[in-house]
Amino acid sequence: MMKKRIEIDPLGKKAIPEDAYYGIQTLRATENFPVSGIKAPLAFIKAYVLVKKTAALANLEVGWLDQKTAKAIAQACDEVLAGKLLDQFVVDVFQAGAGTSFNMNVNEVLANRALEILGKAKGDYKTVNPNDHVNMAQSTNDTFPTAIHVAVLMALQPLLQELDSLAEAFEKLGKKHGDTMKSGRTHLQDAVPVTIGQEFSAYASALRNAASQLRERQKNLYELALGGTAAGTGANAHPRYKQLAIAELRKMTGFPLKPAKNTFEALQSCRPVQTVSSALKELALELIRVANDLRLLSSG
Repeated sequence: MMKKRIEIDPLGKKAIPEDAYYGIQTLRATENFPVSGIKAPLAFIKAYVLVKKTAALANLEVGWLDQKTAKAIAQACDEVLAGKLLDQFVVDVFQAGAGTSFNMNVNEVLANRALEILGKAKGDYKTVNPNDHVNMAQSTNDTFPTAIHVAVLMALQPLLQELDSLAEAFEKLGKKHGDTMKSGRTHLQDAVPVTIGQEFSAYASALRNAASQLRERQKNLYELALGGTAAGTGANAHPRYKQLAIAELRKMTGFPLKPAKNTFEALQSCRPVQTVSSALKELALELIRVANDLRLLSSG
């Protein structure tokens, strides 16, 4: 029989599998939201854990977390970032509460691993508490949008590199066959002559323009809600916390991240992500068009 540990919350008691690093709030979320079976993508998990690590280090810097606790949380974060415990993030992507259940899933996993690092038993939340320590000076309302921004930024970089490589490949092919004449095609009919170089230069230019749009719009993601806490006021956070946490996150990711000019807007608005989504849609349309042109070209 599987060993269990008992955890208690304001709603009562729950038996948690002894080997599970998540806790009672995560278990309740899996029971409340068995919607799709789809779990959070890896990039988002790692981005969220990065946010938790920066928060722990910032709270250590301002004296709100003791060194032993902060270092244990940071080590737990590093282990997840290295690929460990990923099976412990079990909350469905479709959940109520604007991501609160996932935030607590992360908090509980990190708290319980930190407890092990300190030689304590899982569930000993008097020593390391998911809310009071791992989630210190934070809210789902500021950490969730921050993690989305960081995750999207991380996911965009390989795409941008591939776009540059594809555009370069079109340019090289165009130069190689730069003087080769062919019939232009308009309305699916032969038209005036063009060269392969001219045609392929258009494909390269289209991709470079799409990549340029993506690079420009990703700048909208550099402003972060982190430090706004629950409503944008920064309540329950040290006055220096926001700057310290975002500076640490900037160092860890290499992106020029900065506090949002208006944290109230940053908590409420999805516009920065929507602008990137729009650029991705524009890119997809360009790729479809180029693919269709090549398909027609190969048809004779």
